[in-house]
Formats: sequence, C-alpha cells, structure tokens
Amino acid sequence: MSETPVITVDIVSDVVCPWCIIGYKKLEKAMLQFEGKARFELAWHAFELNPSMPPEGQDINEHMAQKYGATPEQSKANRERLRSAGDDLDFEFSYHENMRMVNTFDAHRLLHWAGENGKQTALKLALFKAHFTDGKDVSDHETLVDIAASVGLDEERARDLLGSDMYAAEVRATEAEWQERFITGVPAFIFNKKFMVPGAQETDVFANIIENKLLKEAA
Repeated sequence: MSETPVITVDIVSDVVCPWCIIGYKKLEKAMLQFEGKARFELAWHAFELNPSMPPEGQDINEHMAQKYGATPEQSKANRERLRSAGDDLDFEFSYHENMRMVNTFDAHRLLHWAGENGKQTALKLALFKAHFTDGKDVSDHETLVDIAASVGLDEERARDLLGSDMYAAEVRATEAEWQERFITGVPAFIFNKKFMVPGAQETDVFANIIENKLLKEAA
C-alpha cells in the first residue's frame, strides 16, 4: 500500500491581515476534503503589512485613510464585508470604534519560536482570534505571553524571548527572502515549494490545485 503523500504549504501572512485568516479558513476547508488522501504540513512565514508602525499603533480609521485613502464610510463597509465572510467560515470579526492597527514584529518573533516547538499554527490562529475577535493588542508583550501560554508554550520562555532580540534577525531574513521572491501582498500560499497561490482564493481553487496538480504529481 502506497504511503499518503505529504503536501507542504508555506503561508506568508501577517496576524493583522483579515484576508490572511479568511484565506486560511478557505484552505482549511479544502484540506478537509482530502482527509486520508494527503497529509499537509504547514509553515507560516513573516510579512509585516506595516513594518514602520510605531509602538503605540494607529487608530484603524486613520490608518485606512492614510494608507489606502479610504473614507470612514468605505472602511465601515469593508468591515461589514469581512464580518459576513467570517460568519461563512466560522470566524468572528468583532471590530470596534477604538480598534488600532499595531506593530506585529514581536508576534512574528514568537511565531518563529513556536515553529520550533510544533505550535506555530495553533499560535497563529490564536493571534488572529486575539486581534480580530477579542480586540486584544497583539503588540503588547504580556498579551503575547498569555496567548503563547494558551496554546501550550512555556510562559517564562516566551517572556524572556520578547524581552530580548531573539529571532529578530531570523524574522528580518524571512521577510527579505519572500520580498525577493516578489511576494508584495498577503496572504500567499506556496504548495510543495513550487505552486504559488496569491490571495484569499475560494475553497474550490485550493481543492483543484491539490487534486489536479499536487496529488497527480505525487501519483
């Protein structure tokens, strides 16, 4: 009996990117269709939507106006679309008036460490929930420590990591690597190191690639 083929999925994303969690949830639905037919190995890679974001963050409406030229009405309509998309995927977007866009570099350092401990996907999903559903500040160190502990990572080691510059160089190198590969927006999904799918595609798009490219290639 042949072995179940392994499909690797490298996901380039940021924890404050709403389309990144939407894209992942659609991918997740596609992967479930191949339960028993393929085994998926996921790795998350750092991308900062706002690498120059100051420590205090920025009001979300001010940020959307400054970066995208969006009016408050346009931002509100976009958030309603995201809420609807989240509802369809069993993910809650809970935007509020005082929500802020924050710096995510330390969250990415924590994710790099989590990848060495088999907890990367769990931590990534917990960070998405913390930011979008619970309205938590995912740049705050104590908040990050609590989130790390909630997925089974060592609390004191997480605190020590965040209080140092540990993994800073690795995260910067990862960001530079993907930029050199012309990843300028997220999410981006790279299957088996060769098939890149940009954006939050529909579940059928992911399923088609898995079935008609990856599994056929592995046969």
